[in-house]
Amino acid sequence: MAAGFLRTLAGDAVEVRSAGSAPAGEINPVAVRAMAEVGIDITDQRPRILTPEDSEASSVVITMGCGDVCPYFPGQRHEDWVLDDPAGQGIDAVRVIRDDIRDRVEQLIGELPLTR
Repeated sequence: MAAGFLRTLAGDAVEVRSAGSAPAGEINPVAVRAMAEVGIDITDQRPRILTPEDSEASSVVITMGCGDVCPYFPGQRHEDWVLDDPAGQGIDAVRVIRDDIRDRVEQLIGELPLTR
């Protein structure tokens, strides 16, 4: 969901990589539905493992609970967003998580030196 918001709200001003330390086998259909409700289609996204190469190529790394498992490279901005996991949650709970993520992404965009 965060990648969907970032792609939509920042456009071409950022390169978005989305991956996880223990990704699910498929994208959460409830998250897809929640994002569709706000006009963002994430159906083409696929869960994938975060590689050291992905992390190293990033200037900002936002994690969501992967802790010490995620690779860290000096000079990067790292933030760990503590969020409820939408896996197994109903649409009402996922909407709350979605809205929290949107707020965090909007704040992050405001803090980045973007050129558009």
